[in-house]
Amino acid sequence: MRVLVTGAYGFIGSHIVAALVAANHEVVCAVRGARLDSRFPGLRAVACDMSRDVTPEVWLPRLNGIDAVVNCAGILREQRGDRFDTVHIQAPVALYQACLRAGVQRVVQISALGHADDGEFIASKHRGDEQLASMPLDATILRPSLVYSAHGSYGGTSLLRAMAALPGAIVVPRAAVAPCVQPIAAEDVALAVVASLARATQGVDILELVGPKAMGLAEYLQDWRRWLGLRAARLWLVPTALVRVACRVGERLGQGPLGETMQRMLEHGNLGQAGALERMHERLGLSPRTLQRALAESPSHVQDRWHARLYLALPLLRVTLALLWLASGVIGWALSSDTVTASAQGGSLSPEATLMLARATATLDLLLGALCLLRWRPRLVLSGMLLMLLGYTIGIGALWPMHWLDPLGGLLKNVPLMAAIAILLLTEEKR
Repeated sequence: MRVLVTGAYGFIGSHIVAALVAANHEVVCAVRGARLDSRFPGLRAVACDMSRDVTPEVWLPRLNGIDAVVNCAGILREQRGDRFDTVHIQAPVALYQACLRAGVQRVVQISALGHADDGEFIASKHRGDEQLASMPLDATILRPSLVYSAHGSYGGTSLLRAMAALPGAIVVPRAAVAPCVQPIAAEDVALAVVASLARATQGVDILELVGPKAMGLAEYLQDWRRWLGLRAARLWLVPTALVRVACRVGERLGQGPLGETMQRMLEHGNLGQAGALERMHERLGLSPRTLQRALAESPSHVQDRWHARLYLALPLLRVTLALLWLASGVIGWALSSDTVTASAQGGSLSPEATLMLARATATLDLLLGALCLLRWRPRLVLSGMLLMLLGYTIGIGALWPMHWLDPLGGLLKNVPLMAAIAILLLTEEKR
């Protein structure tokens, strides 16, 4: 079967693509820019943009020779041109209308488990499900609980791993101590998609994908901590009010998985209805593994501990570098002209040129520091910071060589700073 998969390079989508390939299906990846992902050599990719492709006519050429469609596309929060209504409703509906016109009858949609009042992420997903359910297609709508994998993480699952790896304590919202999730492995979600395409169905079926054990967040994190090979840590229960404030701040910053949707899902619970496991087994022949078993089948490595620990450390490094650049810019402008020219005595530049250079570099420091703090084009900004630091070191070292002998190591400290920026550049890729 030739299957078109939207969101094919995402966390869940990539597992689904791998499972479809293993089941001998021919996969066509529908992704932004039709970029080829080296993780899937030999697969075909076609361009699509769920934030813009809202008419069936755009989708029809992509369905030539396609037998089934799996929609994994989704966004956790709105940013830039991505809107819930467009990505979760308008674009998928246009795709399904194109399926009707092209004679593609089999559709699988990856939705989300939860309640509409958990936030617009869940509400818009469910509105998209309703639109699909109203169409004359043979469709399976899958609503997974918390999805994890021992073979990698992204977004919320990366944040939870980082919480499990915190030194000395496991921080847990007080409201999430009671059973609130039924975690299911991404590999089992992928098997559910393969089974959905293999079975003969008529009409629309909605299935909740849940693991066999309901867990509180504390137990979930303890299991991951043991898997990472870390020492047992005490539990630190955080008041719900404080968690809400932190999630509200995360929502306003617009970066990362920490936000109000995650907070509400944990408070309200992300559990399947009674009989969800039995229906999954009956209709898909799937018996998902417990978290403990899935982790036992895939032992961790040192790289897993690195990632868990660096997930929160790297943003801290970025912020401190941004603040350093901002402070350097402020100081560069705050110093009097006499102080600047006096500090440059013994160099080859005139006092006027020295002052002009100091003010120009201070302005550039302020600009790069602010852009780094805002995470605007991080690769470009970090590269600019690295080049500027290299220019500082070479230029000052050549024009005022006495600074190499500064007892406070003014120039020598640039070397570890350049290494820190290089680390941020090398770890900038998020998926």
